Formats: sequence, C-alpha cells, structure tokens
Amino acid sequence: MKKILIVDDREDIVELLEMTLKRGKFEVLRADSGESALEIVRAQKPDLIIMDVIMPGEINGLEATRIIKGHPDTRDCKVIMISGKGLEAADREAGLRAGAQDYFMKPFSPLALIKRVDELLRD
Repeated sequence: MKKILIVDDREDIVELLEMTLKRGKFEVLRADSGESALEIVRAQKPDLIIMDVIMPGEINGLEATRIIKGHPDTRDCKVIMISGKGLEAADREAGLRAGAQDYFMKPFSPLALIKRVDELLRD
C-alpha cells in the first residue's frame, strides 16, 4: 500500500484530502507543520506528499520541500504543493523550483488531485 503524507494546518483540508485518498486505498499520514512533516518523512518515507505552502512554524512548505528533495534518503519522494496564495504563476514556479512535481491552487478539485496522485505513483 502506497503511503501519502498530507501536510496542512487546516483540519478541513486535511479531512477532505484524507477522505478522497482513502478511496484509492492509500495509507494516509498527517502533519500540521513543515517541522513535523520532516520528522514523518524521515521516519516513514512516504511515496508522495501533498504539501501546503503556508504553515505555522519556522519551516514553510517550500522550504520543507527543498529539504526533502535535497536529502539522498528522501529525494525520490513525489511532492504536490497546494496553496491558497493569490499569485498563481509565481507561486507555481517557486513550488516547482523547490522540487515539487505539481502545484494546485485552493480551492482545487479533489478529483483532479487524486488523478494526479495516481499518475505520479504509477511512474
């Protein structure tokens, strides 16, 4: 069973994503900050991370993604960034530069997201 880590400080987003992903028979892990995401990634080695950009703490989603993609043990983990920020083109570029495979703006279609998750985990 593939493991997916959802990293977001908004419980409603996490619950929506978790319900959507569990239909796909994924093991779902949760983190509510960049710091806790890094701990879980090191310990659990998820296959894919859905990472919010703006979170509480010292490490935002972009920095957490750079750290994950820069470490030999975790660099192969796929990352999809999600954000509610308003500058779509610039934010998307920053997410992809950090190492994400894709970038979704909130609000997003859960069906489009699960389709992309399936595509990335097939590779």
